[in-house]
Amino acid sequence: MSEKIVGRNPVMEALRSGSPQIEKILIVQGNENRRIREIIDAATWKGIPFQRPPRHLMDRLIDRRDSNHQGVIAFIREFQYSDLSIILKRIRNKKDVPPVLLMLDQIQDPRNLGAIIRTANAVEADGVIIPKNNAAEITATVHKASAGSTAYTPISKVTNLAQTIEQLKSLGIWVVGTAEDAGMCYTSANYTVPLCIVLGNEGSGIRRLVKKKCDYLVHLPMLGQISSLNVSVTAGVLLYEVLRQRGTK
Repeated sequence: MSEKIVGRNPVMEALRSGSPQIEKILIVQGNENRRIREIIDAATWKGIPFQRPPRHLMDRLIDRRDSNHQGVIAFIREFQYSDLSIILKRIRNKKDVPPVLLMLDQIQDPRNLGAIIRTANAVEADGVIIPKNNAAEITATVHKASAGSTAYTPISKVTNLAQTIEQLKSLGIWVVGTAEDAGMCYTSANYTVPLCIVLGNEGSGIRRLVKKKCDYLVHLPMLGQISSLNVSVTAGVLLYEVLRQRGTK
């Protein structure tokens, strides 16, 4: 089964990384700007076939919400998730800085998921963990929203988040969850230790059992009339607080 990546930057990142594996690329007829030429050159060098159809034919191939394909659509094989055991093995072998993981509890919006993965890549997080059920998966929309970061950041899909938290704790990883009613402000927590940050569903937050398994919970101050931030914004705030506390330049 083929999936699609749309947009010049996401397709170029997929070409650079070699993952996900591209089967073929459609490049709009008549556009020869610099980025388009780079994609053609990279596809030619890698031996990936490409075609040059007119724009109206390309428009028919994608969801209307992704109509801004920028003249580039890549067809890829189904996304291959990373095995959690491989991510954890890399963490155990990591010597320079403490690991940081993200766990996403039933994030539904693919654009939120893509934005979170993009931020995870920006701070060099060691991986993103998502549940197998009732959550957004890695699709063309996620690839585009992540600006190609899905090609670089390990993403694991697990059956049970609560059990996975216990597994992380056994490796000395501290698990911090987010909740509007948490007593601790996010800046008061210690992020210099091996860490997993848990973010909850856009509407209902972290589920009760998953929340119970966390070592502690934090909240972000909300001083206006709105009671919560978009989950991808929360992810960005927390991940950059990790960098700040660790003194990352």
